[in-house]
Amino acid sequence: KPREVPYAPDPVNKPQHYRVGEVECIDYIQQQLGTGVRDYLRGQIYKYMHRHQYKGAEVEDLRKARWYIDKLIYELVQGE
Repeated sequence: KPREVPYAPDPVNKPQHYRVGEVECIDYIQQQLGTGVRDYLRGQIYKYMHRHQYKGAEVEDLRKARWYIDKLIYELVQGE
């Protein structure tokens, strides 16, 4: 029998507190803002880049910033 691997939370790519219900938070925000979601993503990037050195979770916050950068790149490419 294969050994069960316990669920490992992923606070960067799939934070549990953003996945309540059937719609993930970022998808809902995108539905509400349309192309304005790009400004939201930029704001998140600025936030995580600023606070990574003060909060005590440097690497995690930088990974979150990278997630938002990747999402912004995706949105920009889709809009071309």
